[in-house]
Amino acid sequence: MEWGNGAMLQSHCGIAPLPHSIAPLPHCPIASLQMTHIDVTHATGRYPVLVGSGLLARLDALLAEHRLVSDTIVISCPPVWRAHGPALGPVLGGYPPLLIPDGERAKALPTVAKLYEGFVSRKAERSTVVVAIGGGVVGDVAGFAAATYLRGLRVVQVPTTLLAQVDSAIGGKTGVNLAAGKNLVGAFHAPSLVVCEPAVLATLPRREFRAGLYEAIKYGVIASRPLFDQLAGSLTAIFARDVSVLTPLIGDCCRIKADVVMADEHEQGRRRILNFGHTVGHALEAISKYRRFRHGEAVGLGMLAAATLSQARGEFPQDDLEALRTVIANMGPLPATNDLKVSEALDAILLDKKVAAGTLHFVLPTHIGGTRIATDVTRKELTAALTSIGLR
Repeated sequence: MEWGNGAMLQSHCGIAPLPHSIAPLPHCPIASLQMTHIDVTHATGRYPVLVGSGLLARLDALLAEHRLVSDTIVISCPPVWRAHGPALGPVLGGYPPLLIPDGERAKALPTVAKLYEGFVSRKAERSTVVVAIGGGVVGDVAGFAAATYLRGLRVVQVPTTLLAQVDSAIGGKTGVNLAAGKNLVGAFHAPSLVVCEPAVLATLPRREFRAGLYEAIKYGVIASRPLFDQLAGSLTAIFARDVSVLTPLIGDCCRIKADVVMADEHEQGRRRILNFGHTVGHALEAISKYRRFRHGEAVGLGMLAAATLSQARGEFPQDDLEALRTVIANMGPLPATNDLKVSEALDAILLDKKVAAGTLHFVLPTHIGGTRIATDVTRKELTAALTSIGLR
C-alpha cells in the first residue's frame, strides 16, 4: 500500500423508486436529465445517489450539505488519484489519502488490514467518514474496511468507473475475494452518499470503460427493453463519452438498482436478479486467478452463457438472444476462454454465494426486460452453456 501525497439535486423527471417493482423508465428529454437525485431507503435510513456534471468539483460542499463534515479519510488508488486528486484537496482535511493498489488482485484481506493500520494511524473514531474515490475494487474494499472498523464507519462512495457508477457503488454490498472465489468475505454496509460524475469517465481506458457497459446491458436485460435498445443504438455516442448520453444512462441504471435493493436489501429473493451473468462470470474470474478478465467482461460472457442456457430451455426468444449477442459483439472483443476448463468453472460455480442449502439460484432471462430465478439448472445444462462461450 502507498500513502499518497498529496444543494440536493432533484431530477426534473421526479424519479420515485417503487419499493416492490421496477417502474417504467421516465420518458424525459436527455437535456432534462443532466442532474438526477435518487433516494435509496434501507433498514436504518436512507441515502441519496447523485448523478450529474460538476459534482466532483463540489464534493466538499456536498459532504457539508449532507452533514458528512467530520474527520474524513480518503481512500483511492494511484491512477485515480493522479487523474483527480489535485481537484480534491479540500476533502482531505490536510491529510494524504490512503492509496491501495489498482486492480482486482488488491481486493483481498491483506489490503483491508493495511487500511485498518491507516485508520489507526489517523486515530479514526466512530464519527469518521471514509470517502472512497475509485472504481469497484476501491469501493468494495474501502466499504468493507469501513463496515468492520469500530463496528462501522460512515462511507461515501465516489465511483470513477462506469461499472462502479451503474452498479457496485449502490446497494451497500462490500467485500473482498478469496483464492477460492469472488466476494466470499464481505458485509452489507449502506453508504451515506453516492456521487456519480459522468465527466470523470473520459479518463478511463477504452477497455475499462467498455467493461462497465456490460453491467449497463445487464440492467436492460433484467428490467428495461427501452434501456437495452437505447444503449444498443447509442454505442457511438457512448464510446465518445458524450455526457449528455451517459448521464441519463447512468441515472436509469442507478434507479433500477435502487428499486431492486430497496425491495430486497440483503439478497433474500428479488435482489438475486442483479446477479444475471455473475454466476458464470465470477467463476471465470476465479479460475483465471483474477488476471485475465475485467469484472464486466466476465459478466458479459456470463450473460451470454445464461441467455444461451435459457434459450435452449425454450424460455428466452432466439431473437432476443441474437440481439444480446449483437450488442456485445458490437462493443468489441472479449478475452479468450478456449484454454479454460469447464470442469474447473463448474467447481467454482458450486462455491458461489448464490448456492443456498446446496441449491444453485441461477438467473435466467425470459425476455429482454425480464428474468426469473431457476433452482433446477443441471450440470449438463451448465456444461453446454460454458461450452457455448468457448470453454473446453
